[in-house]
Amino acid sequence: MKRKPSTEATAAWIRLMRVQSRVLDAVEQDLKKAGYPPLAWYDALLELSRAPSGEMRPVELEKQMLIPQYSTSRLIDRLVDEGLAARRECKIDKRGQFVEITEAGRELQKKMWSAYSAAIEKHVGSKLSDVDAMKLCGLLDRLGCSCSEVKAAAARDGVPAR
Repeated sequence: MKRKPSTEATAAWIRLMRVQSRVLDAVEQDLKKAGYPPLAWYDALLELSRAPSGEMRPVELEKQMLIPQYSTSRLIDRLVDEGLAARRECKIDKRGQFVEITEAGRELQKKMWSAYSAAIEKHVGSKLSDVDAMKLCGLLDRLGCSCSEVKAAAARDGVPAR
């Protein structure tokens, strides 16, 4: 199938990429102004806190966060250096390791949520009605992003995912 995208589909793609970049940049700036580390730290800590026993293999964290392996490795190094996570050797597979959230990591993730949730409201919630937000979720679901999974995780944990 060598069909080219329509002008409308191309325009939608461009807008989607631009808004994603601009909103993420704005959220990052809000976190920085509040004195918090980057959003990736929050995301990693949230994923670790949601995991059974608060631990994951680095490759599992990488898949959940959708960032490249080298970025995940550097992020884990920073979290460990700051005492927000710890590495633990796998008892079954001595070559493998787990990354485990620490109590300090849980505390930071919870504190960051106040600034992060305010940023979400400022940059998204205040611009869309709940009905519009659900319509957007429906459209994004058609592109492969299941907002129902995000909503279920939010209900389970009391905080929405990124």
